[in-house]
Amino acid sequence: MNKNVRMKKRGTFALMLAALMLVISACGGKTDTATTSGGAQVDTVAASNNEPIQLTWWHSMSGSGEKAINQLASDFNASHPDIQVKAIYQGKYDESLNKLKASLGSDSGPDIIQVYEIGSKFMIDSGMITPVQQFIDKENFDLSKLEPNIIRYYTIDGKLNAMPFNTSNPILYYNKDAFKAAGLDPENPPKTYEEFEQAAKALSQNGKPGASMAIYGWFMEQYFANQNADYVNNGNGRSEAATESLLNSEAGVKTLTWWKKMIDDKTLANLGRSTDDTSAAFAAEQIGMTLDSTASLRGIVEKVGGKFELGTGFLPRPSDVKEGGVVVGGASLYIMNNKSEAQQQAAWEFIKYLATPEVQANWSVATGYFPITTAAYDQQVLKDNMAKYPQFQTAVDQLHASVDSTATSGAVMGVFPEARQIVEGAIEAVLNGQGTPQEALDTAAKQITEKIAQYNATVKK
Repeated sequence: MNKNVRMKKRGTFALMLAALMLVISACGGKTDTATTSGGAQVDTVAASNNEPIQLTWWHSMSGSGEKAINQLASDFNASHPDIQVKAIYQGKYDESLNKLKASLGSDSGPDIIQVYEIGSKFMIDSGMITPVQQFIDKENFDLSKLEPNIIRYYTIDGKLNAMPFNTSNPILYYNKDAFKAAGLDPENPPKTYEEFEQAAKALSQNGKPGASMAIYGWFMEQYFANQNADYVNNGNGRSEAATESLLNSEAGVKTLTWWKKMIDDKTLANLGRSTDDTSAAFAAEQIGMTLDSTASLRGIVEKVGGKFELGTGFLPRPSDVKEGGVVVGGASLYIMNNKSEAQQQAAWEFIKYLATPEVQANWSVATGYFPITTAAYDQQVLKDNMAKYPQFQTAVDQLHASVDSTATSGAVMGVFPEARQIVEGAIEAVLNGQGTPQEALDTAAKQITEKIAQYNATVKK
């Protein structure tokens, strides 16, 4: 691609970014994504002058996640003196994307950026990245050693655009002691909507609801996948760009009707949109069941602190649905194409390092995220961690039990952050008695479809 074409493409995308400013800023991040195709060549500290190549890695991990990321960069730098990585926290995912937008037209942006899974199409359409598939093809990098159900999410049009990094899925958390007291089998968690509803009723005492789940758009996306139902049209946006939200289809109406019924029956508590609030209530034994990310497992174990025996189970699905699965959440790493070939190649070397079994095992132990490399499970440090936290096996089994379909591969749309907010608003309205599930989802689907049309109009070639 010549320089004039590149500059024209960047100018077009600058307009697209301006049009999408509200999409990104409206989203509240929940954190619980060689020869290049183009990009202006910029000055860099190259190995030719005997100085290391300097890489900047923008990320959105705070707390223990940031500590683990800093350790990864430090270990890599110690073993790769010719490449030095500086990890910089840029705020939550949406904040980081806003900063990326602001860096366009300059060389002040990152070499590598961590982007949440629902930002995938936006990054692909941006023209700002060099797909990692180019490096994979050049050196015949073996993708078979990576988790296929994770790789599927980030593979679009047969191309892996980013390397998965921090990956999770939602599971059921339940209080085994409370199950026993309620006459439920503590070794047999509910697997269906109907069983979950019955367990919530049994756990409810003196008008106090027995369960809760946050009003989180990610959960609705997962309930669709677990019914093997696409979230948007055109093969979940994978055969071609999505043009319509399917939120108001049977899978959505059935889920929200079930959810609302438990609220009305006072067996399910509405604690708002924050999973922090539901997990806190669960750890305090105010409720006996909840949903949360696998990445929250260690934190929940620590909050429970031995007060009761913690159980985990698969995400429930309607009893008449025979197959489905979960969609991976989390984020991946993109290589920016406005850096020199030397920097991009160095970025790929770092990304490959992060995907090694040893690094993935240590990352999983430190954070609770899935290892993306299957051989990581053979590492003793991860074996020991699995023995210490046997509940994590549920997450691994659930990932591997997911069928291979467009539904479980995950929806792809450029306005996903805003769509998630619209979905949460619809759920909230129904739970508060402001409309029926069908009415609320019809309205939300229409709004999302309109947003998709606006987005698609900005990226037409």
